[in-house]
Amino acid sequence: MIASAIHINDQIADRLASDGWYVGESIFDAALGARLRDRAHELARRGALQPARVGRSTAAQGQADVRRDDTLWLADAPEDAAERDALAAVHALRTTLNTSLYVGARSAELHFARYAPGAFYRTHRDRFRDDDARMITLVFYLNDDWSAGAGGELVLYERDDSGAVLARVPPRAGTMVCFRSELFPHEVLPAAQQRFSLTGWLRRDERVTV
Repeated sequence: MIASAIHINDQIADRLASDGWYVGESIFDAALGARLRDRAHELARRGALQPARVGRSTAAQGQADVRRDDTLWLADAPEDAAERDALAAVHALRTTLNTSLYVGARSAELHFARYAPGAFYRTHRDRFRDDDARMITLVFYLNDDWSAGAGGELVLYERDDSGAVLARVPPRAGTMVCFRSELFPHEVLPAAQQRFSLTGWLRRDERVTV
């Protein structure tokens, strides 16, 4: 891992320790971000992304009033080189957080997400009420030249459910969002153009795709 990546991982650990959330430079360098962008667009053209579901395992179901994104989960050992490199970078971050914050994350799960124009994800938390496996939420944006006023921001709210806004994050390439999954309500606002990201979690158990 290059020195700059180690530095970013340490910055993320410091922000998670102090505030519980981080918005800033991605752990993916520009070249990897571009490869992941191209991969996401390729998958969308092939029709590989499918409507996302709400819930876990066999109980999961589509709920268009809650979320309207299309997704594809990465395999544990992807054939695509960009996906492998992304997972390697995420596992390096996992190692840093386990060492510095003792989070005890054992695995990572990631998926591509595409929001068509007008698509959204209503306010929610990322930890299921009956499952505390998801510990750290990760979002990596893959959108070059995101237009001002195009919408599509991720809105991160205070943990106390007051509705106070902590951050509004435009989904521009090179930006990463990271936060403790159980703490922060958040939503994805509708956008005027399609919006791509790579999103996932560090988990306390072995990875289980949902």
